[in-house]
Amino acid sequence: MKSFSVNRTLVQVFDDKRDLGEAAARDAAGFIREAIGRTGAARIIVGAGNSQLEVIASLTRQPDIDWKAVELFHMDEYVGLPETHPASLRRWVRTHVVDLVHPGTVHYLRGDAEDADVECLRYGALLSERTIDVTFFGIGENGHIAFNEPGTADFRDPQVVKRITLDERSRRQQVGEGHFPSVETVPREALTITCPVMAKSACLIGAVPDLRKAEAVRRAIRGGLSTDCPGSLAFAHPCARVYLDNESASLLD
Repeated sequence: MKSFSVNRTLVQVFDDKRDLGEAAARDAAGFIREAIGRTGAARIIVGAGNSQLEVIASLTRQPDIDWKAVELFHMDEYVGLPETHPASLRRWVRTHVVDLVHPGTVHYLRGDAEDADVECLRYGALLSERTIDVTFFGIGENGHIAFNEPGTADFRDPQVVKRITLDERSRRQQVGEGHFPSVETVPREALTITCPVMAKSACLIGAVPDLRKAEAVRRAIRGGLSTDCPGSLAFAHPCARVYLDNESASLLD
């Protein structure tokens, strides 16, 4: 394992995704236990996707987390997609987290709500009730964070949750990861938490493995804070940790 700092963000590089996930989960579990010990509860946001599989799997195995004291949110969901769809992000969260550890409170973002704008307001109000203690995230192949896309992301967004149009590269990524059979079948819109939600979280835990993320990682770290690469937000946070593997770190010095 190699490590270095970017501003106040600790970046660690591991040989493989398994070691990456275990390290990220251990650190995250410590922050969750600390929050529960301090206030009696922990509020966390989970990122759903292939890059999060190892860290979330390891998190569910961490000892001494009082999951009944955990209030769980997730980052995003496709507009119009029911939870029964294999690519539903709600389904991912239920399968990989909720059904395994049974958190005390779970809030699902309903992409198939009758009124998406009302759903954004509802979910945003829940998120805003108290500080988020830990947010888990990845960085997309195009540099997106949650579904805040390059060029349209807003680091000072007045909304907490909003409806967005997915970048073409983001849609292709979903096909490449096996969630949809073709770009045409990927929804064009999604609901997502906004950048300020992440900026205001007490701690960020970022798992970013795989060679296909190497260019986005390089831009996020070397390009400075910019909405051209929304993932750069993680490297301007006062308490963030980012976990890479050798492949995703391969374009760094």
